[in-house]
Amino acid sequence: REELDHFMKCRGIEKTLIIPNYGIPVQEQPFSHNELVVKLAGQEGGRVAGALWVSGLPRNRGLTDSALQMLDQPGIIAMKMSYLLGGTSDPDKWDEPTLRQHEAIFQAAIDRDIPIHFHTSPGESSDITGFFKIIKRWGKELKIHLVHMGGGVSGHIRLLSQWKDLIEGHYRVYLDTSWAIGFAVRKLLQELDRTGIGLDRVMFGCDEPWSDFESEFWKIQGARVSDEIKERIFWGNAEQQYFSKLA
Repeated sequence: REELDHFMKCRGIEKTLIIPNYGIPVQEQPFSHNELVVKLAGQEGGRVAGALWVSGLPRNRGLTDSALQMLDQPGIIAMKMSYLLGGTSDPDKWDEPTLRQHEAIFQAAIDRDIPIHFHTSPGESSDITGFFKIIKRWGKELKIHLVHMGGGVSGHIRLLSQWKDLIEGHYRVYLDTSWAIGFAVRKLLQELDRTGIGLDRVMFGCDEPWSDFESEFWKIQGARVSDEIKERIFWGNAEQQYFSKLA
């Protein structure tokens, strides 16, 4: 808690969303942080929101069931999934047990109207094309947050080329700007400034400790777009999606 308080104070952060770290390739490791996330989110009176780690792998069913039972704890407002520890984002490749596991997770999110944050990155396991299939199949009921804007240049291009159609198609898609490369955030902000389409679906993300707050901040702050757009991305959209529900 002291480390989190120090990090927020040094950067002028009033509210934040925290998630378990999953950088170690051990299935149980990110699950082991769920109780800490619950503890911190519950202590901070609306200042800290939490996302719990879940897994679509059938071998993690018991651990995921335990995580789902914590979703109604104070301050818990999202879930986090990644295929970096196994599996694939392509639902056409899921076997029946894997499909049932995902559907249980998705239904829990739908019932509570909370998003699932999916890690996107280059490569088969977290490639953006698989997530497009998830969006088309479940995305009109399920809130789907694409972390890292598709992950990598090819992912950014594919996501930006479909962004308008996804929003106008009434899919409940969200994204953050963390780890996005060069042109991607600039292009997205320019389109938001020009059309306004999906302006309420984009949020700032610092992805600490894997990225760094300052460089992620200046991707937004240094863009040649209106202050209104910057304020929506830095805090307004997160306030609407997360923290207003914790008040």
